[in-house]
Amino acid sequence: MNAPPSMTMAAQAAVKSDKSDNPGKAPSAAYAKWLARQRREKTLVLASRLLLLVAFFGLWELLAKTKVVNPMLTSYPSALWPTFVDLLLQGNLLMHTWATFKATLVGFVLSMVFGVAIAAGLWWSRFANKVLDPFLVVANAMPKIAFVPIFYIWLGSEYSVYGMAVAIAIFVTIMVAYDGFQSTDPNKIKLATTLGASRAQVLRMVVLPGSVPTLIAALKMNIGLSLVGVIVGEFQSASEGLGFLIVNGSQIFKLNIVMTAIVVLALMSALMYLVIARVESALARRYG
Repeated sequence: MNAPPSMTMAAQAAVKSDKSDNPGKAPSAAYAKWLARQRREKTLVLASRLLLLVAFFGLWELLAKTKVVNPMLTSYPSALWPTFVDLLLQGNLLMHTWATFKATLVGFVLSMVFGVAIAAGLWWSRFANKVLDPFLVVANAMPKIAFVPIFYIWLGSEYSVYGMAVAIAIFVTIMVAYDGFQSTDPNKIKLATTLGASRAQVLRMVVLPGSVPTLIAALKMNIGLSLVGVIVGEFQSASEGLGFLIVNGSQIFKLNIVMTAIVVLALMSALMYLVIARVESALARRYG
């Protein structure tokens, strides 16, 4: 067990002593104090987050009710719940939420699979990397919203949303994954090669496991970028989805619908982040 950096030297020594000399006994007093301090810090962080969230919604409600801001333009939290319930009972909210979630998931998976595969190909062939590197940089720098009408013509109203999700996320995935592959310890690669490993075996057994932290970072970025791509696509061409709901609500000047859709988007983002965080914890236990 690697002791976290915030542990004192005494706590680290106590942990080692507990695991080696007294494996069946309770943790030492120093280690117990450190664990209690970690639990208090975690509780404080969670409480602070909840307090900040409550303060934000409370201030929003107060400013709208006192007409400091125009409630016609901003709505307010207490008006969102009836709108949420109404959309839920009509079935519209679940339909639009599922459409956005499905497109985000498809775009995320495609971006990760093809992005990591292309990055592996660039690592495999340095010649290909030298040829394609400037094109990847330019493609990543381009404003992807310019592709919306092209994707709409090529793919139609439904699949153009998937195209936007992939277009926004894949280039970042390629560059992040490739940087991770290039950062693999060259001594490990040299050792594997000396032992007779082929280039494919080096990639599978050394480079990919050694790039797990970088791939996790790519996962975190990719899920958000895929969602952004989906919403941009829905703004322009879709007939369903939370992005469509936001545009439709703004066009008929029903800000309650717009704000409700935005809150649902925030909840969806939070849930997807929690899933990625769980994946990160599982991979960290295995490869950390």
